[in-house]
Amino acid sequence: MTIESLNSLTISEANEQFELCCGAEIWIQKMNQNRPFQDEDEIYEKAESIWFSLSSEDWLEAFTHHPKIGNIDSLRKKFQNTKSISENEQSGVDNATESTLNNLAESNQLYEEQFGFIFIVCATGKSADEMLALIKIRFNNNAETEMLNAAKEQNKITQLRLKKLLL
Repeated sequence: MTIESLNSLTISEANEQFELCCGAEIWIQKMNQNRPFQDEDEIYEKAESIWFSLSSEDWLEAFTHHPKIGNIDSLRKKFQNTKSISENEQSGVDNATESTLNNLAESNQLYEEQFGFIFIVCATGKSADEMLALIKIRFNNNAETEMLNAAKEQNKITQLRLKKLLL
C-alpha cells in the first residue's frame, strides 16, 4: 500500500489497517484524524508521537492484542486477522528447545502476575533464548519502569507493522 492509497481509504477501511499495526482504539482514531499523510516519515513520526501521548490504559489495551511470546497456538487462533502483517515476528521461537519454550511460558505467567500485563517485546530478529534472557532481566524493574519498557517495545512493533503495511 502506498501513502496515497492509505490516505484515500474510508475511515472504516483505514481503521482496519491501523488496527493491524496497533490495537489501541484511541491511537487508531488519532492516526485517522491525522490523515492525509505527506510521506512515510510523517506517518512513522505521527504514530510514535500519538503512541507516547496516550495513557497507560490505552497502552494496556494495545498489549491485549498480542499473544504471549512463545505461545504459537495462541498466535494462530487469536491473531489470524493480523497474520499477513505480523507473521514471522515470533519466528525466533520456531527452533527453540522444549525446555526453553516451557521456561518462556512459565516466565510469561510470572511476569503477568507481577506486572498485570503480558510481556511485550519486539520479537523480530530475537531468538527464544534472547527473549527469555530479556524477560528475566525485566523482572527486576518496578511497575512504572516496566510499563514504559513495554510501551517502547509496542512502539517498535507498531513501526515495523506500519513499514510492512506500506510495502
